[in-house]
Amino acid sequence: MRSVRVDAMKAEKNFSESSSAESAPVAQEGAAHDTQSGDPFGLASWMRWWMPSTPATPAVPGLSISPQRLAELQDGYMKAMTAIWNDFVAHPERASAAIADPRFSDPSWQENSVASFAARTYLVNAQFLNELAASVEADPKTQARVRFAVSQWVDATAPSNFLALNPKVQKRLLETKGGSLTDGLRNLLGDVARGKISQTDEAAFQIGRNVATSEGMVVYRNEVIELIQYKPLTSKVRARPLLLIPPCINKFYIMDLQPENSLVRYCVERGNTVFLISWRNPGSEQRLLTWDDYVGQGPIAAIDAVRAITGSSKVHTLGFCVGGTLLATGLAVMRGRGDDPVASLTLMTSLLDFTDSGILDIFIDETHVRMREQTIGRGGLMPGRDLANTFSSLRPNDLVWNYVVNNYLEGRQPPAFDLLYWNQDSTNLPGPMYAWYLRNTYLENKLVVPGKVSTCGVPIDLGRIQAPTYVFAAREDHIVPWRGAYLSGRALTGVPAGQLRYVLGASGHIAGAINPAYKNRRSYCVSERSGLPARPDEWLDSAKEIQGSWWKDWDKWLAGLADAEVDAPGTYGSDRYPPIEPAPGSYVLQRAEEAPAGG
Repeated sequence: MRSVRVDAMKAEKNFSESSSAESAPVAQEGAAHDTQSGDPFGLASWMRWWMPSTPATPAVPGLSISPQRLAELQDGYMKAMTAIWNDFVAHPERASAAIADPRFSDPSWQENSVASFAARTYLVNAQFLNELAASVEADPKTQARVRFAVSQWVDATAPSNFLALNPKVQKRLLETKGGSLTDGLRNLLGDVARGKISQTDEAAFQIGRNVATSEGMVVYRNEVIELIQYKPLTSKVRARPLLLIPPCINKFYIMDLQPENSLVRYCVERGNTVFLISWRNPGSEQRLLTWDDYVGQGPIAAIDAVRAITGSSKVHTLGFCVGGTLLATGLAVMRGRGDDPVASLTLMTSLLDFTDSGILDIFIDETHVRMREQTIGRGGLMPGRDLANTFSSLRPNDLVWNYVVNNYLEGRQPPAFDLLYWNQDSTNLPGPMYAWYLRNTYLENKLVVPGKVSTCGVPIDLGRIQAPTYVFAAREDHIVPWRGAYLSGRALTGVPAGQLRYVLGASGHIAGAINPAYKNRRSYCVSERSGLPARPDEWLDSAKEIQGSWWKDWDKWLAGLADAEVDAPGTYGSDRYPPIEPAPGSYVLQRAEEAPAGG
């Protein structure tokens, strides 16, 4: 059977013409053409805005859907819609049954037959459109962009997002005598002024009071980082200190939220002398900082300071997300200079090999990267607010529309939640550093090619890293896919056989990584086979699942590398690195709103 082809050039013409009210007849003619050509939903026209173009390539790559697959989807759709209609007319007890989707779980959706019908038909339409998008035949990046764009539109059009269609919102409007609408408008105007949707009650938290509360001192500071040393909680500590490196695109206290879910506290309680990097929230004075500055003044400077303070020739290190990318790059630089600074390396949901970079890959192509290079690559800031909004858009039902309904339609205040308070505490990035990162990792994947790119004047070869390595990934991570983290572990070709451990945890990027040991929640998978097979799924077939937090497995692995115990230090810092101020320091307190985004 002949494939149903989408005429991209005509679709582009239809889109531009339909954007003007004066060209409505032409737009209707274009829509009719799409229907005849097998694109009944005008998918190519709608995708015109989403697909960046370059002079050498068409604006919209060729899209196609198998006629057989399209017929299957249409048949399934008609059967599902017919069943809903029959239930609505002849079986009201079915039409009033509970709906599993949390957006429609309130009893008001079942008590109102029209609302129930609207919710059920929406879910059928949503499933059909998402399956239609998943059936598009195109190159992988185009497929991913189609799926993402369709899912964004589908999530935005849920009846729960509209006052006129949401019975729960209407009921609250009557109960409050219009007060919920007034409160919702007030919340909306406040969020418009802030440029972001409020996800939590920010007044409920204060850094250093009820988040980032572990006791310690800032013992080193430069233009990029503050280095915090934490107070030991045991009389004896492992001889080699532990350095934690969080991502520079967020504040460090994701690793030290509150005592019961603090990785910092857990590490201290297990007898480690813990140091942690607190990244600066850059302002206009830091607009020229580069990737080299972040590596040199970040992991490399911190490792040197920790070794000088403790007298240990080697340190244990852990990097989280892009913190792991910076850490591994810094270690490759130090090894290239003849220095062997670490006793172990832990990569926590980090990418070194960007072959499988997840959903973020849909945003990045040559056009996008070149635009960033031209606008902020020679000096400027990537606003943290924009980064935060992008990450929220990856989970729109949980991080966007849920709060639109709660805050604006129902006129409620979001609840207090430490994780979401951290999520909204944005961090800017210097433009040159950000542009380098986009091109050399996500776009061109140069870090895994020995000598392909240099940092701090040293050609990068990750194979030079020979320390025992622990790689943690999360199965449902949409930012660092677990297979991508697996390939990143395999990129460390210099790690001796049997000294590379890969662990796959449950849940997503944050909940999977920050999984407190004492709660004994979730699970993780490990394999005792030697080495990492070429295919991630081959490793998974040999793995066994263990209930509880992966932190326990990691601590056991780390303890196996400890060569001795020593008395816990009674003071912070050293003569060369005297204490500067109490933790959590000053850099973490600076809000992104205080850091202008000018070039």
